[in-house]
Amino acid sequence: MASKQQVRASHILIKHQGSRRKASWKDPEGQVIMNTTKETAISQLKSLREDIVSGKAKFEDVASRFSDCSSAKRGGDLGPFGHGQMQKPFEEATFALKVGETSDIVDTDSGVHIILRTG
Repeated sequence: MASKQQVRASHILIKHQGSRRKASWKDPEGQVIMNTTKETAISQLKSLREDIVSGKAKFEDVASRFSDCSSAKRGGDLGPFGHGQMQKPFEEATFALKVGETSDIVDTDSGVHIILRTG
């Protein structure tokens, strides 16, 4: 269980041309990522977020299908983490959310994310 120093979150990551690592479990050669602009990644993520927030889709299902992070196999679950364990923008966004809230787009060196705080 998360404490005041720790949170638990799931996320959906969409990588793009500017991501620090241009490969993922679903695109090992980085062919799609290399051709995805940051704007396209943001647009895709906004659409996915809309489906989740409106109730059309479940966060875990969307993460499993679309996230470029290996956490996709766990529905996007990153488990508990504390300060200093994630990139600063990701950490700040997660700690600012209430449990059950979904973030807007969060931009990091890894790509663009939406985050669901789960604990």
